[in-house]
Amino acid sequence: MDQDRERVEKKMLRKLMEKDTEYMKEWMSDKSITNNFQIDFSVYTEEKIKSFIENSYSDVNQHFAFVDVNDTYLGTVSLKNISYKNRNAEYAIVTRKIAQGTGAAERATKEVLEYAFKKLMLEKVYLNVLEENIRANRFYKRCGFELEGRAKHHICINGVFHNLNWYAIYR
Repeated sequence: MDQDRERVEKKMLRKLMEKDTEYMKEWMSDKSITNNFQIDFSVYTEEKIKSFIENSYSDVNQHFAFVDVNDTYLGTVSLKNISYKNRNAEYAIVTRKIAQGTGAAERATKEVLEYAFKKLMLEKVYLNVLEENIRANRFYKRCGFELEGRAKHHICINGVFHNLNWYAIYR
């Protein structure tokens, strides 16, 4: 019983580590995961991923690994463009295929939002997502984010313009 309680209560977030490199490369190479991103992650080499990990935590950008009870990397959840003046930050998340549908991303999101509001004392956390990414839009709503607006033909991916939905959650 105590082991079960420990597994539930254990924090999922930690700073990214070099040992996460191979798992990050895994999702970066998976088109079913990266097809909704503007960045072409397929060009990321092991060295580039390690460099990202080394520079993943600053006052402005804080990228965390979320992990299982064995400390195995499941994905990355981030607070980017942190503005202490405006007390807001941009949220982002990516989940390895093996962790999709397990509830890990939702738990990691709740934990990073608690960190944003209680530790960093932010007022607002926001994100944008492709309008046609139905699964992600549902996920963000389930996590408590509210749709604030839509930017039409805002980004161009592979020569095609896409609408972005903008969401936010407040302290």
